[in-house]
Parts: sequence; structure tokens; C-alpha cells
Amino acid sequence: MSTTPSHLKGSVLALATLALALGNFMEVLDTTIANVAIPHIAGDLGVSPTQATWVITSYAVANAISVLLAGWLAQRFGQVRVFVSAVLLFTLASWLCGLAPDFEALLAFRVMQGAVSGLMVPLSQTLLMASYPRERQGIALAIWGMTVVVAPVIGPILGGWITDHSSWPWIFYINVPVGITVAVVTRQLLAARETPRRKVPVDTVGLALIVAWVGALQIMLDKGNELDWFDSRFIVALTVIAAVGMALFVAWELTDAHPIVDLRLFRIRNFTAGTLAVSLGFCVFFGNVVLLPLWLQTQMGYTSTWAGLVVAPYGVLAFLLSPAVGRNLGRVDPRLFATAAFVIFAAASFWRAGFVPNAGYSALALPQLLQGAGIAMYFAPLIAISLGDLNADRMAFGSGLVNFFRTTAGSFGASLATTLWQRREAVHHTHLVERINALAPQARQAIAGLDHAGMTSGQVLAQLDRMLTQQTMLLAVNELFWISGWIFVLLIATVWLAKRPAATAPVAAH
Repeated sequence: MSTTPSHLKGSVLALATLALALGNFMEVLDTTIANVAIPHIAGDLGVSPTQATWVITSYAVANAISVLLAGWLAQRFGQVRVFVSAVLLFTLASWLCGLAPDFEALLAFRVMQGAVSGLMVPLSQTLLMASYPRERQGIALAIWGMTVVVAPVIGPILGGWITDHSSWPWIFYINVPVGITVAVVTRQLLAARETPRRKVPVDTVGLALIVAWVGALQIMLDKGNELDWFDSRFIVALTVIAAVGMALFVAWELTDAHPIVDLRLFRIRNFTAGTLAVSLGFCVFFGNVVLLPLWLQTQMGYTSTWAGLVVAPYGVLAFLLSPAVGRNLGRVDPRLFATAAFVIFAAASFWRAGFVPNAGYSALALPQLLQGAGIAMYFAPLIAISLGDLNADRMAFGSGLVNFFRTTAGSFGASLATTLWQRREAVHHTHLVERINALAPQARQAIAGLDHAGMTSGQVLAQLDRMLTQQTMLLAVNELFWISGWIFVLLIATVWLAKRPAATAPVAAH
């Protein structure tokens, strides 16, 4: 094995960091930027809004499959080469998505885009850490973590602005100059740091099983709420395929001589504990990230842009505190940072559980500001715990697995949050309707006010139902925030399943 080149320094390190972080930011951004453009895509390409949502699902499925393959491909072809190739193919696919003449072509190009984007996430993380000396890798992790949490919020805001002021193809075209820049800069600065390559057999059985069970799982998570979960035979079939396929996959990978995914990493205590903590935490965190703007847009009259601006303040303290956390990861027990993160997440969730119908912007945004402090202490320490015992040869495998479980948990959290919100609203709605009748003082007062406004009896009933729904939606969303707070408290225990990493280095990558 060749000697590892010396670490990057000065402006070269800064430029490489910017390129790798921007590459990851671009990929994560594309997981949410298309969401708000779905009605426009459906109208322009002549499909229903339900069909158009496959633009999101196809990307997510391909992404979830390919993220598991990053380690094997990096081992076979080299980390720098695979990352640069993935960025260039992602850029090409983005351009083709914008040019797509019909819906079928758009789906095909989105699959292509997702298939290479899954390689960009773990390899951007791996290359970024390898560019820093051991004592400063915490800073690299903090920078990388910022792109993961900020991009999903900016995506809907940017997507909404582009579709309002231009046309939906531009949500894909904006990737072209960014992708070319990232690929060129990364190739120029990191070519000399290419990792050794090993020619290993292709695990075709493992690859086929990945496609089957991960694809079924991701489609189930994306379409479950829309199809009413297990009342749908399609969802039941996907669940069976995912469960059986995963069992076969685990059995095969643990016994194959050249597995395409290194599941033996889970024999390492800190890798297992860190992956568990970061995945379960992200499940609850991302569920809340999806739930808050959804409630604001459907019940509070917020536009997608303003809903994004309510969520966005969490980036302020995250941006300000992340460098300090990264610099101190080698001196402070990362388990303490992660514990503080879960405490802050719990406090922000309990704060949000007190939302009222007439809450203004500051009341909605301040809990988000607090949550930003937790974000700064969440990603970098937990990734340091997860990957801290891995050598360079296993780093890409480990990063791919951690990111697979994190993103899958995020998808599960988003689906679960929206489903529980709707079902708890239905329960609250039933209870309130049972208590309200025409003789109740508040009901008589509301009816009198609506009558005085000149509404017909039908309009009065419709308005009362809207007012009732707004109240029950608020009760349900507050209830879920309260539950989230207690889950964050319980998740502190997962952090302490890990032992303290070596004080000299947050990540043993070299």
C-alpha cells in the first residue's frame, strides 16, 4: 500500500473543503428542492400530481441503494475517481432532467441522478476527513454536518422561488455550474491523494438483494401514508419483500468472502452505538423538520417560502457553534456533546409543544434558533464516535452504512410523523365534535358572529368545521412535539452505549 500523502494546508485545504462540502450540499439539496415543484411538473408534463410524486420517490430509491455501494466502488476504483465521476454524472443527469421532453424521460434521468448521488454523500465525508490532520478532523465533520441539516431547509425555499419566478427545469439546471466546479476543483486538488485500488469480485447476489429490499423499503416509506399503509396490498407486498430481502441480504453478506457491504463493522461497539444514536435521533429530528412547515402551510396560511424561513433559524447557532465543537472534539468526550444535543433537541420540542393558534413568527422561530445549538453538537460528535475506530480501508464502507441508516431513518421519521399527525387529528376531531352542539355558549357565539357576517347556514357549518380542524390539527402537532421531546430524552441512553473514543483523534482515518 502506498504512503498516505501529507495533509492539505492553507488555501488549498480551504478550497478543497469548500468543494467537497458544496458537492454534498448540492446532493442533499436535491432531496427536497423538487417537492414544491410537483404541481408545476404535473401540469407541464400532463400527469396527475400523484404520478408526479414519483419524481421524488425514484430519486430516493436510487439514492438509498447506491449509498451502500460507495465503499465497494471506492475500494475497486479509488475514492477520488469515484467521487469526481459521480459528481459529473450527477451534473449530466441534472441537465437532462431539465431537458426531459416527457414524464418517462424525467423519471429515467431522476433515477440516474439518484444512483450517483448516493455515492457523493459518504465519499465527500471520507475525503473531507482524510484531508485534515487527525487532531482537526472534528472541524471537517462539523462542516460536513452543516450541509446535511441546512440543505433540506433551503431546498423548498429555493425550489419555491425558482418555480415562482422562472420554470421548474431550473431547479435542475442550477446544479450544472456547481457540479462542474466541484468536479474540476476536487480533481485538481485531490488527484495526488487517490486511494489504492483493489480488484475484488463483484458480489452480484448481494447487489441484487440490495436493489430488491432497499428499493421495496424506500417505496414503502415514500408511498405508505398516501396509500393508507397496510390497508394497501401494494404496501403489504413491499413490506414482505423488504423484510425477506433484508434477512437474506444480512445472511449472505456475513458469509460471503467478498461482500459488497461490510456488515462486520457492526461488531465494533462504537460503530454500532454511534450509528444507532445518529439514526434514531435523525428519525425524530427529520420528522419534526417535515411536520412543522407542513402544519404552517396547510393550517396557518404560510407560503412555502415563509414556512422555510420559520424553520431556517436553526442554521444560525449551528453555523456559529459548529467550528468550536469541531475544534474541541479531540479534547472533550464526544458523548458529552451528543448528550447536550439531545437535551437541547428535547427542550426545543417541549417549547414547540406549547404553540397556540395565533402564534407569531418569533414564537415559531425561537425554538428553531435553540435547536441550532443542538445541531452543532449532534452530527460531528456522533460521526466521530461511529467512525473513530475505523482505518482508512474501511472508512468509505463505514461512512456509507452510517449515511444509509441515517437517511432511511429520516424517511421513516417523515412518513411516521405525517401519518401520526393525521390520525391524532382525527381522534381529537371526534372528541371535540362530541362536545360541541348548538346549545354550547362558544358555539352559539361563533354561529351568531358568522350569521352577522351574512353567511348562509351551509357556509356557517363549513366555516365552523374549518375552525375546528385548525384547532385539532394544532392539538395533534403539539402532541407530536411533546412525544418527540421525550424520545430525545430517552435517546441519551444510546450515546452511552459507546465507549469514549481515543482523546488524540476523533476519527482514526489514517
